Amino acid sequence: MPAIIQVDAFTSQPFAGNPAAVCVLPSPQGSQWMQQVAQEMNLSETAFLVKQADGFDLRWFTPTTEVDLCGHATLASAHVLWSEGHLEPNAEARFQTRSGLLTATLQEQSLEKWIELNFPAIPTVAIPVPAQLSAALGVSIDQVYEGAVGLIIEVESENTVRNMQPNFELLKTIPCQGVIVTSRADAQFDFVSRYFAPSFGINEDPVTGSAHCCLATFWHDRLQKTEFFAYQASARGGVVKVRYEGDRVFCAGKPSRYSEENY
Repeated sequence: MPAIIQVDAFTSQPFAGNPAAVCVLPSPQGSQWMQQVAQEMNLSETAFLVKQADGFDLRWFTPTTEVDLCGHATLASAHVLWSEGHLEPNAEARFQTRSGLLTATLQEQSLEKWIELNFPAIPTVAIPVPAQLSAALGVSIDQVYEGAVGLIIEVESENTVRNMQPNFELLKTIPCQGVIVTSRADAQFDFVSRYFAPSFGINEDPVTGSAHCCLATFWHDRLQKTEFFAYQASARGGVVKVRYEGDRVFCAGKPSRYSEENY
């Protein structure tokens, strides 16, 4: 039976970053079975891979639903492919997904190993502030932007981002995939963020690669930069290096392997 390997993504430390389960399957399985496994794992995402002629088919499931794009579980999947011998370390990991072809490469940066993901950039547009959103987040909101992974709200300070305590039951009633709250960082980083998605069974996602595909375009317009050092300020926390190149966003992070179970 295939093994299920848990990897903490966007961190080099155990018990930090965003945990994902990765299962490399010998053959395709049904959606219902994969959903049941994801529910049993009870992590923000479980990734399932099947070898194809040119790379791997990759699907991601939360405990309640299949999703179109997931950064941290893709990073974890690439790590498992290299560490378990499914790919040579110098080989590009290629994934066929609901969001098209995604790739990952292993990079040496200052004697450290980072995994860089090549993802589509996600543009954002201004929209009217949804009713009850300010009450759900517990902050004052002047402007809201929307991208394919949810809403983006910029707040006045890093302290506000870090200390927010949303009302998740109320937030669940807002018609959106998720909510990204972000601000300029005080010192070490360019920006900080948090991501809430209670309607997908995830009150707060610890570190969200796909959200940074939105944040790259959002902060490029404001900071006039193309490279960012970002921090997702959840309780676990995680560091993301972001590079914006037109219609693509490159997100880099470190993996920390946590456990392996035979299923």
